[in-house]
Amino acid sequence: MYKIAVIGDKDSVLAFRALGVHVFTAVDAHEARKIIDNLAKEDYGIIFVTEQIAQEIPETIQRYNNEVIPAVILIPSNRGSLNIGLENINKNVEKAVGSNIL
Repeated sequence: MYKIAVIGDKDSVLAFRALGVHVFTAVDAHEARKIIDNLAKEDYGIIFVTEQIAQEIPETIQRYNNEVIPAVILIPSNRGSLNIGLENINKNVEKAVGSNIL
């Protein structure tokens, strides 16, 4: 069975711990890359990453977007959304369906 993790700043991800999700805090791009790569080698099927962190590591996010497992999903932080995650969902829906139905 796969595990679920969330990566971001402390204020944005701490609440996920109450849901049983493994929480990892990253303060810079280097640390975030290292955490994502380590989680990908372990039994993590879904890795949620805050958009603010993902914005700093686009090459790492793109590398895992081409993999089936783990699924790296972007979520807004407590500071709000940058719409990066929503844009990725729209692109994937358009690719799968042939047009943007959202």
